[in-house]
Amino acid sequence: MYHRDMPAARIVIFTRYPTAGQAKTRLIPALGPEGAAALHRRLTERSLAAARGAGLPCEIRSTGASIAAFKTWLGDAVPVIDQGEGDLGERLRLAGPPYPTIFIGTDAPDLSAALLRDAAVALAAGRAVIGPAEDGGYWLLGLPGAQDAVFTDMPWSTNLVCGETRRKLAQAGITAVELPTLADCDRPEDLARWPELVS
Repeated sequence: MYHRDMPAARIVIFTRYPTAGQAKTRLIPALGPEGAAALHRRLTERSLAAARGAGLPCEIRSTGASIAAFKTWLGDAVPVIDQGEGDLGERLRLAGPPYPTIFIGTDAPDLSAALLRDAAVALAAGRAVIGPAEDGGYWLLGLPGAQDAVFTDMPWSTNLVCGETRRKLAQAGITAVELPTLADCDRPEDLARWPELVS
C-alpha cells in the first residue's frame, strides 16, 4: 500500500476545546452557545474516529483549553499538543514536521477513514494532496515534505484558500492529487445536511 522507502503519513487534527460561546460561533443563532459547542464536540470526536480508523499515527493540535482538559475529554491514546501562537499558517507550519503530514480540521462531517487512507497513498508516492471544501477552503492538505509557501501570506477564512494553495504548489512544481469536494458544517443553513449531528 505504501512505498517502502516512505514513512507512514501522520494525521494532524486541528481543533479547539468545545467551550460554549467560543466554538462554532456562526451556529450560535441556530443552536445557542451550548448547542453549537456540543456540535463541535461531536465533529471533533467524529474526525478523531476517522483518523484512528485510517490506521495512521495521529495527534491533536489543541487550542482553547489546557492539554489536561483535552485529555480528560478525548483520552490518552492520541498525543495532544498546543497549537502555539501566530496565525493559522504559522500554527500549521509548526505542526508540519516530521513529514509526510496530513492536516485536517473538524468541520467536514463526511470525512472518512477511507479518504484519509487515499491521502496517505498519494503521499507515499511523493505527491501532495488537497481535499477541497465547497466554500473555497480545504478540508485536508497532505504534504510529503515542507512547503512553507502554502502557509505564508494566505487569505485564511476566505473562499480563496484552496485556489491559492493550488497556485503556490504549482509554483513549486507540484500538482496535487485532488480528493472529493466536501462540505463544511459552519452555518445554520448547513445543518439540514446532517440532521444526526443535532438530534
